[in-house]
Amino acid sequence: MEIGSYLREKRILVDDALKDIFASFHITPGPLRDAMEYSLFSNGKRIRPILTIASCEAKGKDPEGILPIACAIEMIHTYSLIHDDLPSIDNDDLRRGKPTCHKVFGEAIAILAGDALLTEAFRIMTDSSYTSRIPNSTLKKIIFEIAYAAGAEGMVGGQVMDVLYEGKEGDKSILDYIHIHKTTALIRAAVRVGAIVGGAKAKELKGFTKYGECIGLAFQIMDDILDEEGDEDAVGKRLKKDHKKQTYIKHYGLTASKLKLEQLVEKAEESIGFLGNNGEALIGLARYLGTRKF
Repeated sequence: MEIGSYLREKRILVDDALKDIFASFHITPGPLRDAMEYSLFSNGKRIRPILTIASCEAKGKDPEGILPIACAIEMIHTYSLIHDDLPSIDNDDLRRGKPTCHKVFGEAIAILAGDALLTEAFRIMTDSSYTSRIPNSTLKKIIFEIAYAAGAEGMVGGQVMDVLYEGKEGDKSILDYIHIHKTTALIRAAVRVGAIVGGAKAKELKGFTKYGECIGLAFQIMDDILDEEGDEDAVGKRLKKDHKKQTYIKHYGLTASKLKLEQLVEKAEESIGFLGNNGEALIGLARYLGTRKF
């Protein structure tokens, strides 16, 4: 499988589904809708929804039914980026090569656009017109998975620790907490949700979970590496700005961080070895995340 083609194909699938979702927003105030669309359709990689689709496909299931869930995960991810970029958190001017949401629409609309994307994600997941192909018992499980990953004991908790330890010495345990929660939690949930809808058994789900944990940390380490030595035009945002944050480069050094990244990708591949050829896309995604340039 050529992973570049797979990524392009699935990204188009996700983008088309997101456009259909946005067509249902009939009375949303114009500035709010514009801000939501601006951030959601700003050349994102769509890694999280594609992982959901790939995990479902790995169990032999047609991903069409899970597509709205995959889109909801991307909406949650986008909300988190809008809020991360705000002056009170990371104070970023660029995201994916474009001015950040608050730079274009102002802080108030940016905050509310993030709020709306998060809330609408859960509306989509609970709207039977979108999720009728998923049994209610399964739907309840996956909504819990996503809510837990995105909330106070997941992504938001990690974001808080990231803010609290900015400019402080910190240590490896703090580093691990931040990135296991801020970055890995939603990636792991995206993988698990696809596997659950695909019908993964308990033992198989452990393998999918380990895969999600490994690639989630690998994703963050690569972000840290790119911040240190990436190409700003390719990455699409200001680099060398994380020196006050808790990063793998700070606590492990560049060489050791690259080795850790390679080891995590290998562990991710091993964790889904039980899938055989059905895991080809997931293996390709793990390798891509370990070598990406943006």
